[in-house]
Amino acid sequence: MQEDVLNIKNQALAQIMSADSAAELEQIRIDYFGRNGRFTNIIKNIKRVSADERKRIGLIINEAKKSIEELLENQKRNLRESVREWFDPTVPGQKPEIGHLHPITKTINEISRIFGRIGFERARYPEVEWDHFAFEALNMPKNHPARDEWETFFIDVPENSKYGKTVLTPHTSNGQVREMLRVGTPPIRMINIAKCYRRQSDISHAPMFHQFEGLVIDEDISIVNLKGTLDYFAKSFYGEGRTTRLRPYHFQFTEPSFEIDISCGVCKGRGCKVCKSGWLELGGAGMVHPNVLKAGKIDPVKYSGFAFGWGVERVLMMKEEVGIPDVRMIYGTDLRYLSQF
Repeated sequence: MQEDVLNIKNQALAQIMSADSAAELEQIRIDYFGRNGRFTNIIKNIKRVSADERKRIGLIINEAKKSIEELLENQKRNLRESVREWFDPTVPGQKPEIGHLHPITKTINEISRIFGRIGFERARYPEVEWDHFAFEALNMPKNHPARDEWETFFIDVPENSKYGKTVLTPHTSNGQVREMLRVGTPPIRMINIAKCYRRQSDISHAPMFHQFEGLVIDEDISIVNLKGTLDYFAKSFYGEGRTTRLRPYHFQFTEPSFEIDISCGVCKGRGCKVCKSGWLELGGAGMVHPNVLKAGKIDPVKYSGFAFGWGVERVLMMKEEVGIPDVRMIYGTDLRYLSQF
């Protein structure tokens, strides 16, 4: 009898689990616990069991009956909760929110398109770089401040016998010599857009940021070509309403060198905590230093070139319609803010 009880219990549980309506559950209850139900008949026949076994079998029957009844109630409740509410199918539905590209990604795409229209080819070089390409080949001596541990992230790995220490790229200029060695013989028109890393953090700097590096090398390239290229970008990216200015400057890898400033898009040139004076630095530029050309195995007598390196976040912040007061907000996770772009 014990085996019969367990078989009936298992069959009942299986039927209850597969039932998909209250009527079906009620029929199962009648089949097992009705006047002529299978469990009812088992209970009627318990008197045939010996007195010694009757108590033990009775406990088994009660446990099985309780399990079936509990599952019946649970399944009835689940079916009630799963009943779909009535709705009017003619009522317009709510459209799901559609995401968009991050503002930095959109800016990178726009920069790529602008320079692509004038023949620049997109390049990408390592973010974990050797000292040689990040500094040495760019005409920076061993004691240059940029090679200090307070400015650059050095990786704690053994030095390479040929290329020196390993660093996180402090600028996209590491791609200059790599591109020269890759191409071999000019002309070269490269735009390298990548992540950079420096130990800086304030409203206009972040430890990780993006730069785009332009490099042009050919015969008879002059500062006029550089100025024309940068003016073209400024007009294409910002429009006619922003003012730019050039300032003489010094960089180890360009000669002559200068920086380009643009009027602040947050305060419209009046001065604020972002710009402090009404102007914001776009980035450095200049004519490629002969020593850098030599490091790239290019003849500095026959060829000349220009290079520039600007921050993607900076050029985005300086757009009039953007108005980002703190560069760190770009990398926040507040969708209320990011959804504005």
